[in-house]
Amino acid sequence: MIQVVAVIIAKPGQRAPLLEAFKANRAAVLAEEGCIEYAATIDAQGIPPSKASFGPDTFVVIEKWASLPALQAHAVAPHMAAFSAQTRELTESKRIHVLEPI
Repeated sequence: MIQVVAVIIAKPGQRAPLLEAFKANRAAVLAEEGCIEYAATIDAQGIPPSKASFGPDTFVVIEKWASLPALQAHAVAPHMAAFSAQTRELTESKRIHVLEPI
């Protein structure tokens, strides 16, 4: 299994529309062969902000894939290219961490 932690930083004030686009694309990703989990997360409410907090412009996508080839196919899927083009102006930066269990 391959796990991905994708830290997505929106341009200031643009997290909500970026998350809406993510939600609209999520069903297509979940339907991909080998996709086990694909979910957006934000800082938990009720927890005081700290140096480890992501902040109001960031969300983190937690992904699980059955294999590296499944993840590689996801990266070039047409709906992902469309999502990237649609959200380019809303996105400040992305950090994608591809991990495997030990």
